[in-house]
Amino acid sequence: MLRIEAIAKEKGCTPGQLALAWLLALGPDVVPIPGTKRRERLEENAGATDVKLIAEDVQRISAVVPAGAAAGLRYPAALMKAVYL
Repeated sequence: MLRIEAIAKEKGCTPGQLALAWLLALGPDVVPIPGTKRRERLEENAGATDVKLIAEDVQRISAVVPAGAAAGLRYPAALMKAVYL
């Protein structure tokens, strides 16, 4: 994650805003749905729309987080039964 933090610093945003901006830059068929409980995080998330990424930025971020890197169960297997999935 240090590389994501470094890119976020370059862009003047938080890592969370960078992640959302990256998803938004992937195309109109990608719709990020961030969850939050706090107003401050909602405002931070909304700030992602102000982060400007060029194609090179998108490629750099994509290289740090390759497709499938975050694949897996949302919860441990035993807890998945509790959410009926």
